[in-house]
Amino acid sequence: MKTIKQVSDLTGISVRMLHYYDKIGLLKPCTTTEAGYRLYDNEALETLQQILFFKELDIPLKSMKEILESPRYDKVRALHEQKELLMLKRDRLNELIAMIEKKLKGGSTMSFKEFDMGEYFNTLETFKQEHADEVVKYYGSVEEFDKNIRNMKTKELEIAKMAIKEFGSIEKYTEAMKNNLDHLPSIMEGFQTIKENADVYLAQTNQLMERLTSDINRDPSSADVQKIVKEMDDMVREHYKILKLDMGENYWGMMADLYLTKQTKVHDKKYGKGATKFIGEALRFYSENNK
Repeated sequence: MKTIKQVSDLTGISVRMLHYYDKIGLLKPCTTTEAGYRLYDNEALETLQQILFFKELDIPLKSMKEILESPRYDKVRALHEQKELLMLKRDRLNELIAMIEKKLKGGSTMSFKEFDMGEYFNTLETFKQEHADEVVKYYGSVEEFDKNIRNMKTKELEIAKMAIKEFGSIEKYTEAMKNNLDHLPSIMEGFQTIKENADVYLAQTNQLMERLTSDINRDPSSADVQKIVKEMDDMVREHYKILKLDMGENYWGMMADLYLTKQTKVHDKKYGKGATKFIGEALRFYSENNK
């Protein structure tokens, strides 16, 4: 057993804050002595450790309480999820530090405002408050929706870069997302349609990819290669039409970058050495010549 003062010294959390945690029911002592001293056992300390992890992820106290009291709460699973989110947060901070170092060394000036996702996340929060019924219906629970938002915030810079590349700006990306939320029921129906026909779509995709990579010694910009890419574009646009989603103004440019810079060599294994690069170059040419 540890007294509240010992817990405070151990964790760095003030006695006053521990009193507040007790008051709101977030962390109660396992017992209180006749003299009024709060005592905490190892289980309480483990809960406090969870609270500290949640704090690092900027989760509000009210949300922490809901999570900890949920009958679905699993300590081990929570630790794995917290670890993953904290690692993503670390990676995001490392990217920001690298940008600052580049600027200090005289590199090109980059405005952080360009990557500000504040309005995007505010829109999600507003939707949650005004359409809680749809949140529960399509996401399972408000808690799960909040979890998705927290996960996205740890990838904020990565998402911002993707948004700018695909839609031209964060503002356009946010507007597209607002439109999606306005039509969420029909979009979810579209996802169900896609899911029901997944085997058909997968077969179409595989067939097109096999035709595209049947001879990777061809010029990626040649008419026959670009004709196949156009068929791929038509198929994807049909899917987006079913889902009532906006593809953005540079979807294929973004996909090209993925193949040329981030894609694994899985396509090389499936279609032959050099296939991944060939696909990326074919997509890039199509993107640059079909604005």
